[in-house]
Parts: sequence; C-alpha cells; structure tokens
Amino acid sequence: MALGIILANLVPSTGPALQRGEFVGVSVPIAIGLLVMMYPILCKVRFETLHLLLKEKELWRQIAISFVLNWIIAPLYMTGLAWAFLPDRRELRDGLIYVGVARCIAMVLIWTDLAGGDGDYCAVLVAFNSILQIVLFAPMAVFYTHVVSGSPTSTTKAGSNLYSKAATSVAVFLGIPLGAAVVTRLVLRYLLGERNYQLYFIRFIAPWSLIGLLYTIVVLFGSQGLHVVQQITSVLRVCAPLLVYFLTIFPMTAWAMWRAGFGYKVSCTQSFTAASNNFELAIAVVVAVYGAGSQEALAATVGPLIEVPVLVALVYVIKWCQKRWNWYK
Repeated sequence: MALGIILANLVPSTGPALQRGEFVGVSVPIAIGLLVMMYPILCKVRFETLHLLLKEKELWRQIAISFVLNWIIAPLYMTGLAWAFLPDRRELRDGLIYVGVARCIAMVLIWTDLAGGDGDYCAVLVAFNSILQIVLFAPMAVFYTHVVSGSPTSTTKAGSNLYSKAATSVAVFLGIPLGAAVVTRLVLRYLLGERNYQLYFIRFIAPWSLIGLLYTIVVLFGSQGLHVVQQITSVLRVCAPLLVYFLTIFPMTAWAMWRAGFGYKVSCTQSFTAASNNFELAIAVVVAVYGAGSQEALAATVGPLIEVPVLVALVYVIKWCQKRWNWYK
C-alpha cells in the first residue's frame, strides 16, 4: 500500500502507465492481478462433490442468511452511512452507494482462504451472489442513486449500463478463472490422482493467490496514489463511512454467527462475504455512467483502497478470535 502511493507520487508517470489499456472497464494490470488471485483458490474447490453439498439443508440455510446480509442489510447500511457522512456531496455519496450495492464475487474467496474459512461453502455463495448480481445490481443501484438520491443522470442510460457491466464483470472475473479451474482440477486429478494433485500442483500454485493479492494492492495504490493525494479532502470524507462499514458489519456478522452456534469456517465465510464488495464492477460502472474524472469515480476508487488493507487486517482479527473463543467446531 505505502509502496504504491510512494511510487505514484515520486514517479508521476506510474499512474498513467498502470492505467494504460482497459479490459472490461478495468485497467489491464488490475485485471491480471484479479485473475491471478482467483485461479489458485478455485483450483482448491471440490467441484466433483458440490452436488452433494447442494443436497444439505444447512447449505440452503446459509444461502438464505447470505441473501439477507448481502442484498438487504449491506446495501441499505452503506446507503445510510453515505447519507450520514456525505449529506452535502451527492456525487461522492452516489459513488459510495455503487460500492455498497456491488456484492463481492472474487476477492471474498481470497479472504476466506487466508482466514481458514470453508472454501466449498464460499464457492457456492459466490455462485449464488453472481447470479443475483446480474439480476439485482442494476435495479438496486438505480433505486438508491436515482430514486433515493435524485441523481440527474438518465435512468434508462444508467440501467442499461448497469446490466451490461454486471453481466460482463461476472463473466470475466468469475467465469474465466472458474472455467479454467474446473478444467484444470478435473484433468489433473484424472492424470495425477488426488494425492499428487494436492501434493504437487496445489502446493505449487497456492502461493500465487497471495502474490496476486500483493501485486493488486501495489497496482491499485500506484495507479491512484497521485489522485488520492491531490484530492485528499474528498478521499478522507469517503474513507470515514467505508471504515465504519467494514469495522462494524464484519464483527457484527461474526458475532451473530458465533452466538447462533455456527462453526468457525462457515461463520468466517459469511462474515467476509457480507463485508466484501465487487470494486471492479463498481469502478467500471461509475466510469461508464459518470466518466473517469467524476467524483463518483473517485469515491468508487477509494473503496478498494480502504477495503483491501482493512480486510487483510480482519483476517488476522478473526483468526485471533478463533483461538480466543476456542471457536473450532
């Protein structure tokens, strides 16, 4: 994080260089980082046994909990925080709302893996939220930004952009690594066997998720570091509600799951799913609707700059809670 900001300010050409070239509305270096992060995690998912998991009543209970957390509580809570902290800055407020409505379908797999959550449950929840994102993202974003906030942008134009961007984001940032991981797992397990697949291939590829995460953090801060420093007042105003959001919804979800008697792995997965956002979708949409130099785009860009380091810290927090509360079952 610090390296990215220092590079952006000491070498002003860093930002433009990292933003050169786009892939589905996201800069190519960031898109590469996201895909590199996703692939190793998905290679660990036991796709061959997911059909058995879908028969469990407990899974559908967790899907219902995820729906309430991700599509009712989280967007409403982010909208409330945006209004509470930015009542006089509609553009920044709208950008923040887009971040809240865009539910995570990518990096939540990384957080869950780093924290020792349930990877199979997480894969199912990600697939579920991906489908809902295509259906619900556009109407919810239009409702919160145009009906509630009264944005002057054409609702028809915004709606068509939202649907197309949501579908594209899901297809690229989940579809590509998911398809590659399914083919890789099925083919290599057939050729090598389960033991050798885990012992050699997974052991080799697993570190690339963390490498991809660190690379993405540096690129994110490197590409936006100069912009952040130049508009520090606006950035700080957006940071406040984001920090409150992540530092409240995550522990409240974890505590509620613990009190309800759920195990650590499932609770960890639900907590990160509730706290994570699809920043690549939010950025792509606001750039398409409002323009790259808009205040909405600035607010959406600040989202991952806060989310990534905070959720990295929360990985260690929840692992500490696991030991502190003897939370293993």
